[in-house]
This record gives sequence, structure tokens and C-alpha cells, in this order.
Amino acid sequence: MAKLKSEIEVTCPCCRSALVIDLNLGRVVSHREPERGDKPELDEAARILAAEAARREALFQQSVEAEKGRGDALAKRFEEALRQAKEEPITRPTRDFDLD
Repeated sequence: MAKLKSEIEVTCPCCRSALVIDLNLGRVVSHREPERGDKPELDEAARILAAEAARREALFQQSVEAEKGRGDALAKRFEEALRQAKEEPITRPTRDFDLD
């Protein structure tokens, strides 16, 4: 890309990207990210995809097991609340009218 006289190229101190800034516009015109050293190779792609699929399947199975146990836990909580409601005495609520 041809640079104009009003454009300067600087390097970002945080991410080491090359930024081209137009001084007249006061904006970044383009940027170029540096090459990453941890880029996966193409021949490792199948292994990476298989590992991610296995991880997703494990998370799904974990959520299925949690849902199966959820109904039992809710039923236990309901039974406990019902038992407590039966044990408490029935009282009339105090109204503002009764306080006069």
C-alpha cells in the first residue's frame, strides 16, 4: 500500500501491531497484526477439532446428569416446605384496621 506524506507508521507498544495513521484525518487507516508463534498447524486441525468435540460432549453429558438430579432436588425441597407448612399454626394476618 502506498503511503501518503500525511501518513505515519507506528508500532503499538502493547500488542506490537503496525498501525498506519493519517495525520490529516486523525485516524488509524490500517493495521497489521504481528505473526503469532502459537498458531496451530494445519495437520493438527483434525486433532484439535476432535478434542473440542470431546470436550463439548463431556459438558453436554454433565448438564444432562445435572438436569436428571434437578427434579429430585426440587421434589425434596417441595416436600420439606409442605411439611413445614403443615407444622406451623394457622394465624390471621394483622391488618392496619385491627390496630386501631
